[in-house]
Amino acid sequence: MEKLENFKVQVGIIMFAQLVAIIGFYVTGFENVAKALFCFFIINLAIVMWVFMRLEKDKLNRELDISRILGRDAKDALLFGEIGILTYDDQYMVTWTNEFLDQRGIDIVGKKVTAWIHEINDLFYGDVDRITAHDGDYIYEITRKDNAQVLYIRDVTKLEDLAERFDREQVVIGLLQLDNYMEIQQYEDETMMANINTNLRQPVSEWAKSYGMLVRRMRSDRFLVVLNEATYDKVKEDKFSILQQIRKAAEDIDVQITLSMAFARGTSDLHELDEMVSSLLELAQSRGGDQVAVKRYGESVKYYGGASEAQEKHSRVRVRVMAQAIKEAIQDADKVFIVGHKEMDFDCMGSALGVSRMVSSYGREAYIVSKGGGIESQLSEALDLYSKVLEERHTFISDTEACKISGKNDLVIAVDHHNPQQSGAPLIIEKLSKVIVIDHHRRSENFIDNPLLVYVESGASSVSELVTELLPYQTQKVDVCEEEATIMYLGILIDTNRFKSRTGSRTFEAAAVLKKMGVDPITAENLLKEDFCDFEAKTQVLKYARKYNGSTIIAAVEDKQILSRTLMSQVADQLLNIKGIEAAFVIAKIDEETSAVSARSKGVMNVQIIMEKMQGGGHFTAAALQRKETTVAAIEKELQETIDAYLKEESGNESNTAK
Repeated sequence: MEKLENFKVQVGIIMFAQLVAIIGFYVTGFENVAKALFCFFIINLAIVMWVFMRLEKDKLNRELDISRILGRDAKDALLFGEIGILTYDDQYMVTWTNEFLDQRGIDIVGKKVTAWIHEINDLFYGDVDRITAHDGDYIYEITRKDNAQVLYIRDVTKLEDLAERFDREQVVIGLLQLDNYMEIQQYEDETMMANINTNLRQPVSEWAKSYGMLVRRMRSDRFLVVLNEATYDKVKEDKFSILQQIRKAAEDIDVQITLSMAFARGTSDLHELDEMVSSLLELAQSRGGDQVAVKRYGESVKYYGGASEAQEKHSRVRVRVMAQAIKEAIQDADKVFIVGHKEMDFDCMGSALGVSRMVSSYGREAYIVSKGGGIESQLSEALDLYSKVLEERHTFISDTEACKISGKNDLVIAVDHHNPQQSGAPLIIEKLSKVIVIDHHRRSENFIDNPLLVYVESGASSVSELVTELLPYQTQKVDVCEEEATIMYLGILIDTNRFKSRTGSRTFEAAAVLKKMGVDPITAENLLKEDFCDFEAKTQVLKYARKYNGSTIIAAVEDKQILSRTLMSQVADQLLNIKGIEAAFVIAKIDEETSAVSARSKGVMNVQIIMEKMQGGGHFTAAALQRKETTVAAIEKELQETIDAYLKEESGNESNTAK
């Protein structure tokens, strides 16, 4: 309540008490006393009235009309611009407001300024000088003037409404593509294709139209859709249920077709949206398809779905085309540097050896940049065993040495990785402009800049499989010896967990080709045998295994123990042999500063999505992450929360499918 009003009430109570006393004295016979008091009462009343008049006058003087300070035009301008001004004292009591606030019925003079809008507290106690707040049907922008007890109020209701409407109606461009449709079309008859079109292609178009999207079929397996942000929010809220619908319909008619979608948003530049959506669809498909890739301009890519493993491609046309393109790039170069990821494993080294022999067959200098990036222990033992043969047929150098001898016309071939942060030789990749990427991991947003050629097949078991497929399509005979073939075979063997996961017909065909090149499976198995120390270390890790959420098992090793990533992955594979376990996670320190997770799955749970949510990555059935300056316990807690969120999302997707 206003201070003046409080004062009036207090004085009124005193005057009423005096009047009661006068009446009391008069009734009880003390007339003289009553008369004296009455005179005193009259004098007090006159004084009080004079004081009240002075106070009211002071109040009016304090509540100056803005026109007396800035003139009538300025006053009218403030009213026209719907701008309010208020002043306050040291106790944050409002001492004056201009006519704009009066016209809005905002009567807060003499009251706490925060009594009007609570968010004004942030101006006094927070780190902001401006807030936007609601008051009934109006939205106000309130600014505090520095070094003055003044607030400026601006009506931004129309602006906020327009901004909200602009956001809702901003254009979103989408591309929808049926994965594997073109490959199946080459082999199926007209009756089957008509069935596919009725059950798969037509529902995609109907789904888009049901949301009011503009949909146009660009080719037999691809649709262009145009929508706005409001529609996109509805589609996202429905968790892109069309993915599950198409997957289930494909299962019903027994075809390996899924749906990939890409949405580009956040800018009014249509050319930018077009470029974004094209790269996003390529990104979604290179990660295996059956998922959605969404990017808001200026932000990172987000993925939804990805609930099925990448399917093996039927056509070999792409292999032949890639083999021809890689051959031409090699022939145009003077020297070729083959680069793997950090801590090279059998698949990485095997594919590097295969590419090195391919380069040599065309008479070009080949260098495997492996020194300094790290090599896993079992691979190191194999390289020591075959060192004499390999050193005669290959040149192994460091990243620094590669930079010293490289020239402008040289080529880099990156194998088994596409993220420059994971590269074992980042300097040479950064130095040379011509880079070819050969990988089998689902593509992430962090990709080598402007590659000359990209051969990413997430449906392949390993890069050794991809390189083996390229060899017969070379115009020059590629000489691969028994030792090189054995390491390539081990790359396939390990990445498929001894042909138990991520295998297709072409995986066994590649293994057969390598067998013809001289691979001895017994020798290969002997190279993978562990010594007693490794066996004991695995046993120590297994004691930390605990079941979580029924079909998941987590082994979180104490921080004081340091394990190799190879050992962690082997333990995770071993945990999958437990009955009823669908996914296994091993968490441990890999050095004093770094904690890591090795994740494995039988194919029901997508561990890649779980690891990506924790800023890791990998495959549907094999993924990992590593993080510095954190504890195993902290990662375990985050992992459990991520698994819970994943299972909840999958449960929601099943509910959508059932509708």
